[in-house]
Amino acid sequence: MKLILPIEVADEIKPHLPSDITFVRADVDGNIDGDATDAEVYFSWLYYIKPTTLQKVLDAAPKLRWHQATNAGVNNILTPQYLAREILLTNGAGLHAIPMAEFVIAYILSYAKNFTKLRELQAQKSWQRGFRNEELLDKTLLIIGAGGIGQEIAKRAQAFGLNIYGSRRNPQPLPNFDKIVGANEWKPLLSEAHYVVIATPLTNETKGMIDEEVFSLMRPDAYLINIARGAIVDEPALIKALQTGQIAGAALDTVFTEPLPPESQLWTQPNIFITPHCSGHSPKTRERAIALFIDNFTRYYNGQPLRNVVDKNAGY
Repeated sequence: MKLILPIEVADEIKPHLPSDITFVRADVDGNIDGDATDAEVYFSWLYYIKPTTLQKVLDAAPKLRWHQATNAGVNNILTPQYLAREILLTNGAGLHAIPMAEFVIAYILSYAKNFTKLRELQAQKSWQRGFRNEELLDKTLLIIGAGGIGQEIAKRAQAFGLNIYGSRRNPQPLPNFDKIVGANEWKPLLSEAHYVVIATPLTNETKGMIDEEVFSLMRPDAYLINIARGAIVDEPALIKALQTGQIAGAALDTVFTEPLPPESQLWTQPNIFITPHCSGHSPKTRERAIALFIDNFTRYYNGQPLRNVVDKNAGY
């Protein structure tokens, strides 16, 4: 059996492979350092897989049967060409959950404690007091997408005394949540939510779903946080909501076009915090990604069920 491994970690994985396994290496652009025509397994690394990269690998590996991705979201992978092939896809659900959850808590605290204003005052050498500074106790957090990442967010938020609501496809009760509703039942909760976190996959159903209607239902003191995919938010509607005071502010770790173009109005909104799609970054993510692949490969090699199998029809 032959594998296509990321050039970044192939040598680390090699000692964990059975003696009858061979591999070739692929880089970020999909260039492969050998013959992949008989490759059965593809392990893609911790970067956003460009369509050109994916297509290059698909063309080079006509016998590909299983693809282990390190992304949690796989909307960029499920191209028509990919879906035309019978490839088992497993994703990186769980690999990024802890650093992303920590980022969400940081966004919430930064807004609640008005860190932007405090940094401005420090730069001005101004000892000013009396501006907005809020507690989180008894505030309400709505997490749209109570999957692995959403659950890690709730676990950390619970310690601050927030009321925590969540939505998911299967709305059974979960630890650390006060209320769980179905995937299409979260809009009535917006009027209660001081913080709204988007942690749902990008699918045909979720694309553009945070729109003018949603902003009209939100509290004027609500703060939106998007750590999922930029296309879930209607950006013109968001800019309008920020400019007209429909919501108080937003933190975006992901936007529709990445990198965010210099001319985008998002850069210049005073009540927005933009980070460069980095909330999932952590040195430990590398360790978790390698461990997940080795575990899943062992399962694949022995004919056992794999972890994190993606429902390609659902998109996650």
